[in-house]
Amino acid sequence: MQPLLAFLVPLLLGCATCAQAPGSAEQRCFCQVTGHLDDCTCDVETIDSYNNRKIFPSLQKLLESDYFRYYEVNLKKPCPFWSDDSHCGIRDCAVKPCPSDEVPGRIRSESHNKYSETAAHLAEDCEEAERLGAVDGSLSEETARAVIRWTRHDDSADSFCEVDDIQSPEAEYVDLLLNPEGYTGYKGPEAWKIWNSIYEENCFKPQSVKRPLNPLASGRAAGENEGNMFYSWLQGVCVEKRAFYRLISGLHASINIHLSARYLLEDTWAAERWGHNITEFQQRFDEVLTQGEGPRRLKNLYFLYLIELRALSKALPYFQRPDFQLFTGAESQDEETKSRLLEILHLTKSFPLHFNENSLFAGSQKEAAKLKEEFRLHFRNISRIMDCVGCIKCRLWGKLQTQGLGTALKILFSESLIENMPEKGPSPKFHLTRQEIVSLFNAFGRISTSIKELENFRNLLRPLH
Repeated sequence: MQPLLAFLVPLLLGCATCAQAPGSAEQRCFCQVTGHLDDCTCDVETIDSYNNRKIFPSLQKLLESDYFRYYEVNLKKPCPFWSDDSHCGIRDCAVKPCPSDEVPGRIRSESHNKYSETAAHLAEDCEEAERLGAVDGSLSEETARAVIRWTRHDDSADSFCEVDDIQSPEAEYVDLLLNPEGYTGYKGPEAWKIWNSIYEENCFKPQSVKRPLNPLASGRAAGENEGNMFYSWLQGVCVEKRAFYRLISGLHASINIHLSARYLLEDTWAAERWGHNITEFQQRFDEVLTQGEGPRRLKNLYFLYLIELRALSKALPYFQRPDFQLFTGAESQDEETKSRLLEILHLTKSFPLHFNENSLFAGSQKEAAKLKEEFRLHFRNISRIMDCVGCIKCRLWGKLQTQGLGTALKILFSESLIENMPEKGPSPKFHLTRQEIVSLFNAFGRISTSIKELENFRNLLRPLH
């Protein structure tokens, strides 16, 4: 009976098993992360190959450019949902924003219709972050002068995110290269509260359906029963609500991969040593340790990747217009950045197995419009929850990645507007702000990095049993 039970238990949890008794550490994390994805025509292996060989290398170079490394954000907005002044006191949670006099002037410019002949070249490196969780906001004086001249636009009414007021005196520029996403030590009840609010209140789930492995749930049922009830419910809802949950789960998985891949392994008076924490990765994604949840989370990451990839491919006409500029004031550098961006967008366009967004909101026009608005409002609410994150560096990357995903959804649901844009001049019916563009590509960069990191973790786990 033992082999039979080993075979049936994963099926009861809602997924196929790779082997009756998964043995190696690699198998327990990855044996189910293969083949076709639900609600898609694509498979894991195609995404791995295309991302790791083509998308990832090109995208990393793009994100190092001046236009994409500086992100304007308000990290001081109060939490709109509960009163909580208990900001993370861990040293690695802090973010040091760039003083206004150190931000490149050309980034802040209201005058973006022409290039300045005296525009500064590449910005000097900012000082390193003093603590792990701190956001290093410092910028060189040259960079500060340049930021003043960078483009600003109004937010679109169709935004899926609660966008920061960039005119606010509390809005600051952060150099993303100096504040990489990684382990900060922010965890436990405070972090669980954020994710619990997202999943329990914004993913269309009734209270009677218990989410598997919810650390804040009281009177939790056995893991198998939780999984049965939850995935039976999820499979029975419409494809739009199922997709919403999978996007959030995929984003959660991606963040956990980043924390495991850039982990503080050693902290001494002499130096800090960062690297891959295999144990942390296994605790989050091992099939046995997570009662079957880990592999599902990883497959949702691939679903998220497909959604953002599709959005980028759909945005190609917007970015390839002759009048569109990635303006920083350094003309030759800006032309090179746009050229690199268009190369990446053509790569996304050439992907052979795109997600078909026409499967979403395909019912009656009235019902589809209602569901789309619910979809948008739920996601907008999640973007507001990011202001409740106590770890400032986690808040930075949470806000950026939710805005990036929200921008991707905005693009997917604006196809007719994009197709009817004028070839020259302004596009009043559809436009993207600089903040949306920066978040869109950096968010996809995070997802692309996560896919690449899975290859690294496979290799690290392969010798283990």
